[in-house]
Amino acid sequence: MNSKFFDLKKEKQDRIINAALKVFALQGYRHGSTDDIVREAGISKGLLFHYFESKLGVYRFIYDYSVRYMNLELRSTVSPKEKDLFGVMKQVECARMHAMKGYPYMQQFLNRSLAEDSYEALLSVEEKKNSLEETYAVIDSQIDYGLLPSGIDGEKLRKMLDFTVKGLMTERFQDASFQPDMLYQEICGYLDMMGQLVYRQ
Repeated sequence: MNSKFFDLKKEKQDRIINAALKVFALQGYRHGSTDDIVREAGISKGLLFHYFESKLGVYRFIYDYSVRYMNLELRSTVSPKEKDLFGVMKQVECARMHAMKGYPYMQQFLNRSLAEDSYEALLSVEEKKNSLEETYAVIDSQIDYGLLPSGIDGEKLRKMLDFTVKGLMTERFQDASFQPDMLYQEICGYLDMMGQLVYRQ
């Protein structure tokens, strides 16, 4: 991590982090520009390059920061004792909501990074990407699909629910009045509805 950057006041740190998250989440690495980041953060380009040297440096830092932050939220929110698919998914979304309260575009940025088409950007975050994937793998491994009624394909159900969550997130981010709490409640509503349908069988 960039120790010099953390000498800045927290408010300024978060302004820069949130600006970079937003630009890279909406435009990706290839099209996101440092001009857009400094404009969004209200700082000079000289200050940005003083701490990060290049656009790749910003991207690498933002990715590293996001992975560390999200790993911390997931590990402190998702109980290893929870085995039910719907219960685990709710706890994962709760962790993401906590992260988005401080960094609204963090999850969108992480989602976008999975489809990144810049080899330079992909290579720079490969190691950290594995760290987050390992956390999700541990969480996924605790789900007991045997708790679902017979005839329900747990993996397909999980994939369908993931698509629903990502779709809701994308849709809500187009709304200028986006609120993480409201998104979380909406996601839980869908999970509860599907849970009732599945366990009613």
